[in-house]
Amino acid sequence: MALDGKTAIVTGGAGGIGYAIAERFLRHGVKVVIADIDAEKGKAAIADLQKLGEARFVKTDIGKRLDVHNLLAETLDAFADVDILVNNAGIVHAADFLELRVEDFDRVMDTNLKGTFLAGQAVARFMVEKVEKGGPAGTIINMSSINAILAIPEQLAYTVSKGGVSQLTRAMALALAPYGIRVNAIGPGSIMTDMLTTVNSDLAARNRLLSRTPLGRIGEPDEIASIASFLADDDASYITGQTIYADGGRLPLNYTVDVKPEGS
Repeated sequence: MALDGKTAIVTGGAGGIGYAIAERFLRHGVKVVIADIDAEKGKAAIADLQKLGEARFVKTDIGKRLDVHNLLAETLDAFADVDILVNNAGIVHAADFLELRVEDFDRVMDTNLKGTFLAGQAVARFMVEKVEKGGPAGTIINMSSINAILAIPEQLAYTVSKGGVSQLTRAMALALAPYGIRVNAIGPGSIMTDMLTTVNSDLAARNRLLSRTPLGRIGEPDEIASIASFLADDDASYITGQTIYADGGRLPLNYTVDVKPEGS
């Protein structure tokens, strides 16, 4: 891979998929800045990540324009460049549609969609300036979801936000193509992060999840990280405006599959 020496920003990088992406990048020689709203988790994560390479943590509320400005400024102060942006920060809020509060809808949209726009625009402006000065083009990777396509009524704000991220990815890709800057998205299915820890203790919930997953297992964060490293690399140089769905076969499925009993 031709990632060695590049600089990446990974939002929502203190845990889960974001942490796995940051770890994967560092193992490929990338300098990494992780951004997260949780300062305690961020400091703990960066203590481990710095064992692998050059890494920094910046406390960031990705839905706030000033925080995004400070994130970019601190990245440039530390490493003088940004080649890769991974817009991974995201939250969920479960509520019945008729009971969903506007404040909760706005909170999810601010992080998942507005935050992706703010960070994407800020970093893209820097990347465009670099290209216009004769420098190399960068790449932006947004984190969408299979729920950009599949709707969950109890997670309306989340599904709407991820649908927006997929469309934002397409529009950004077209806008930045003249500069050679590529923009793609990843749409994970069921991945073993904190959001899914309950399935380990709730057999019925686990069986429901697996019944709609043809590969018969839950994905791992590192499997999403491998897609991010591919999209960031020159091997993906002719791919832009796409969302790659890593879902164990769920999207093509129009029926449920049998689930093997635990222990068999």
